Amino acid sequence: MYAVTDLCDKYSDDLQILDPVFTDFGGLLDFAGPISTVKCFEDNSLVRLALEEPGEGRVLVVDGGGSERCALMGDNLAQLAIDNGWAGVLVYGCIRDSAEISQMSVAVKAINTHPKKSFKKNQGERDVPLRFAGVNFMPGDWLYADLDGIVVADGELSL
Repeated sequence: MYAVTDLCDKYSDDLQILDPVFTDFGGLLDFAGPISTVKCFEDNSLVRLALEEPGEGRVLVVDGGGSERCALMGDNLAQLAIDNGWAGVLVYGCIRDSAEISQMSVAVKAINTHPKKSFKKNQGERDVPLRFAGVNFMPGDWLYADLDGIVVADGELSL
């Protein structure tokens, strides 16, 4: 795993750097991998479906519209991410069960916590372009994250 600061030093002109609005909640603090996306609003049905699939080292990027009215992920979904080989999850929204998730071998970043679970109406979109926190996310692009921040590149990077 490469330090995000080192990637910024070498590739600053080629990276998108996310606004610093995310907090670490998982037991793992750095992660990287190709992006898979979910766009949903207060409905985590597609988040669950994605995390039930083999992650193959991918990062699930969830655009929850920045809603702070319910959680899009909890400890059960975090366990699915671990069991199915996801590198990490980035949630532009809230999570819950944060104490449990902090003890799990999973990387999760989100904007906040909320105790209420989301609706289950099977609404949303999978593997579509997203935009939040000042960055465009395309399925297949690479996300790199650690304690210093999050960056997105249009491919895998090396130092």
